[in-house]
Parts: sequence; structure tokens; C-alpha cells
Amino acid sequence: AGSKLREVFDKINNLLSGKPVQTEGQAVSVTQHPQGLEFVCYKLAEKFVKHGEGEVSFHHDSAFPIAVVLSGIWELHPRVGDIFLAHLHKKCPYSVPFYPARKEGTSMEEYQRMLGYEVRDSKVEEQDHFLKRMSGMIRLYAAIIQLRWPYGNKQGAHPHGLSYGWRWLAQMLNLEPLADVTAMLLLDFLEVCGNALMKQYGIQFWKTMFFIQKSYIPRIEAVTSSGQMGCLSRLKNFMQKCLQAEEVPLPKGILTPSFWRT
Repeated sequence: AGSKLREVFDKINNLLSGKPVQTEGQAVSVTQHPQGLEFVCYKLAEKFVKHGEGEVSFHHDSAFPIAVVLSGIWELHPRVGDIFLAHLHKKCPYSVPFYPARKEGTSMEEYQRMLGYEVRDSKVEEQDHFLKRMSGMIRLYAAIIQLRWPYGNKQGAHPHGLSYGWRWLAQMLNLEPLADVTAMLLLDFLEVCGNALMKQYGIQFWKTMFFIQKSYIPRIEAVTSSGQMGCLSRLKNFMQKCLQAEEVPLPKGILTPSFWRT
């Protein structure tokens, strides 16, 4: 509910502002320790990324309530946003976007960690699980760049708005595609913020969509084996529907004005 989300936001904002906050029956404040504020900013940013790779990866709709709170906090406390991006880029290099190259002397295990895989006791996580986590983090990022906290001061610009999404898309299309990963990331990103980018960039956006369909999808196909076609097929269907309708649908789960009255 919108009222519940306001409570969560106010509690986080109060904590970061140095006010005492009640938690588990006791009052805590960042002023209790010289590094209190820095610690809270760090843990909070880390927690938002964990929501992306956990909750959002399983429940796509949850990207929007989480993102709108982070967007508002970022506006008032820019340090949290900076640290959030650092955590996000480390956990999901594709959010830069960047495909790390393996350097000489780097072990395979270390390289897989650089690519975003979880490696425990020399065991690398399954590809499905890895893709799900990356998908959740990209969806959260795509939701953040288009949302403003509705009760904030609308005078300033969004601290990390749609222009960053436009740049992400352009940089992504300048990279050589990777099997599985590229198709999934493009689909997640466009499903979540394609509608907002379409409204903001108009004809330039549609030129980019045509480029993806005519030039970039064949390049993804060239590196994709027959067993990895799932994401690519979904991306092709999505592109075809959007270009035929000349419209990118609103994402499922977007917060409507009526949500804030709940």
C-alpha cells in the first residue's frame, strides 16, 4: 500500500537525517558513532541491491515500490545513490554496461566472480540462477531511472534519470553481444523502461528499436546456440509487437496515482 511505503521511506529518511528511529524496541541514531552515517549509507545501498537480485528477480512487479523509495532517498541523500551504484556495478557489471575481459594471470574462479557469478567452495552457480539475479538487478535499475518519489521537492532534476538509461542502451548496443546474457538484459530493460524512453526520446528511440531489430538481433543470433534461444525468442517477439503497434506497453506493476491513495 502507498501509506505503508511512505512509512518505510520516512523511517529511512529520518535515520539518515540523524533523527532517532525506533527499531526492535529501542531508539537508534547515526549520531551514536562517528562512522554511523557512513555505515548506514553503505548497508542501506547494499540492501537495495540485494532486493534487486532477490525479491525483484522472483517478483518483477516489486521493482517499482523498491525503486521509488530508493529514488526519493537518493534525491535527499546522494551518498546512498553513489554507493548503491558501486554495489550494483560490482554485483552486476552489465549495469555499467561492461563485459570484463579475462586478464593474464586471473584464475577462472576469479574471472567468473568478475562476470557476476557466485562462486562458493569452487562451485559456480547454475546459469539459470545467475541470469535470474542479473535480470532482477537490471529491472530494478530500469525502474529507478524513471521514477520520482511523489512527495519530494520536484524542483531539482532526478538524481539518476532517464538520460542514464538512454546512455546505457546506446553503450549496450556498442558491445559485442554475449549468448544468453545480452538478449535477456535488453528485454528486461525495454520491458521496464521502454515506455518511458519512448515518451522522452520519440523518433530517436524508434530509430534505436529498428536498429536492434534489423542489425543487433542478428548479431545476438550469431553467438547463440540452439539450446539458448529462449531469451532471444522472447526479445524478438517483444520487438515485433512494439514495432507493429508503434507503442511500447506500460510495464506490469507500474505505480499508478491511485496506488498512493491506498
